[in-house]
Amino acid sequence: MRKLVIGLLAAGCLIPDLASATNGYFTHGNGLKAKGRAGVATAFAEDAFGGANNPATMVFVGNRIDFGADLFSPRREASRFGSGVGIDGSADSGSNYFVIPEFGYNRMMNPNLSLGVTIYGNGGMNTDYPGGQIPSGTACGPAPAGFNPAPGPYNLLCGNGRLGVDYMQLFVAPTLSYKIAPNHSIGISPLIALHRFSVEGLQAFDNPGFSTAPGNVTNRGHDISWGYGVRIGYYGQLSNTVSVGAAYSSKVRMGEFDDYRGLFAEQGDFDVHENYNVGIAVKATPKLTLAMDYQRINNGGTKSVGNPNSFLLQCLGGNPAFCLGGSNGAGFGWHDINVWKFGLEYQYNKELTLRGGFSHSDNPIKGQDVTLNILAPGVIKNHASLGFTYTTKSGGELTMTYTHAFSNSVTAPSFFNNFGFPAGSETIKMYQNTFGIAYGWKM
Repeated sequence: MRKLVIGLLAAGCLIPDLASATNGYFTHGNGLKAKGRAGVATAFAEDAFGGANNPATMVFVGNRIDFGADLFSPRREASRFGSGVGIDGSADSGSNYFVIPEFGYNRMMNPNLSLGVTIYGNGGMNTDYPGGQIPSGTACGPAPAGFNPAPGPYNLLCGNGRLGVDYMQLFVAPTLSYKIAPNHSIGISPLIALHRFSVEGLQAFDNPGFSTAPGNVTNRGHDISWGYGVRIGYYGQLSNTVSVGAAYSSKVRMGEFDDYRGLFAEQGDFDVHENYNVGIAVKATPKLTLAMDYQRINNGGTKSVGNPNSFLLQCLGGNPAFCLGGSNGAGFGWHDINVWKFGLEYQYNKELTLRGGFSHSDNPIKGQDVTLNILAPGVIKNHASLGFTYTTKSGGELTMTYTHAFSNSVTAPSFFNNFGFPAGSETIKMYQNTFGIAYGWKM
C-alpha cells in the first residue's frame, strides 16, 4: 500500500507537465511496452496498465508495479497566405517538451481476482504561438472589417498577444479483473478524470456577435474540471498461441469549464469521447509474436469538439444556440476516427525483448474547419515505434521506447473568407517525437 501511495503522489507532482496529441488528442498508447508496439495492447497481459487499455488483462498479470515517463516533443506550425488584405502570417508553436508520467499497480486477491490501479494521461493539446504576425490597420482591426476593436498587431486568429491552448487530461482507473474461466477474464475500471484548460489570444471572438457569454472566451487563466466514466473489457487465451481482447470506454462526463463557458458548447462542456478497441495477438514462432489492434474514437459525440466552425455563420445570422458557448455551439469540427495498430515482439533471449510497430489513423480535421484548429492542429495520421525490455538478474524490467509521428498538414480556405473580405488559405502542420523509459517488477 505504501508503494501505491508513493506512486499516486509522484504522478500528481507531474500533472503540470502533462500534454499530448497523437490520434486526435488521445495518446497513441498506454504503457511503455505497448508504446513500443505503436500502442498495441488489447490482447496482451504483461503490465499494470490494463486500466488504460483492457481491464480484463490485469488478473493474468499477477502482483506487479510499473512506473515510467515519456519525454514528448510535438512541433506545431500554422500559416495564412494569399489573403490580399494584410492578414498573411506564419508562426511556430513554442513549448516543445513535455513529461508524461504513468503508473500502474496490481494485487492478486486470490487466483481468480485482482485489484489494481492505473494512472495515465489520456491525451491533451498544447500550442503556444507568439503574437504580432499581423500588423495594425488590416482586416483584423477597426478597418475595414472591424470585428476586433483592439489595436494591433494581431496574432493569427486576429486576437491580441500570444495565441494558444493548454489542455491536459489525467485519469485514475481503479481496476477489478476476474477470471470467468481458466483462460478467460472480464474487467472493469471506474474512470476518475481531472482536466485542466486555458486559452489565450481569442479576443476577436470574445464579443456578443460570436459568444453567448462574452468575457468568458479567452485569457481567463487555468480552469479545472472533474469527471467520471467507466471502461470494461474482456480477455481470452484461445490457445497457447492466440489471445484476443476487447474493451469499451464510455463517454467521461466532465464538469463544465465555467471560466470558458463562452467558448465551449453547452456553456463550457468538454466531455471525453466514447471509444472502444479490439485486438488479437498471435505467437507466430516460439520467439515472435504478431499483434493488431483496432480503435474507434467517437469525437463527434462531444459538441465542443465535433460541431463544425461553420455553426458560427448561423450564430451571426441571429441564432444564439450556434454561437460559441451555445446549446449547440460551434466547435472544432473533429470527425470520428478509426485507428489501426500493428505490432511485433521478439524474444531475443531470456533477458532482452525487442518491439516494433506502426499505426495509422484517420485525420479528424477536415479543410472546412482548419481555422479554429490553428489552436489544436491534431492532424497526425501515422506513427512508427521501436522499443525493448531488459530483464535484470533481480527480475526488474527496464523498458525504453522511441516513437516518431510523421509530419502531416491540412491546407484549406480560411473561415475568415465568410466575413466579407478575401482571407486566403491556411495551413496547419505537426510532427512529433517521443522517448520513454519505464521500470517494473513482479512483487
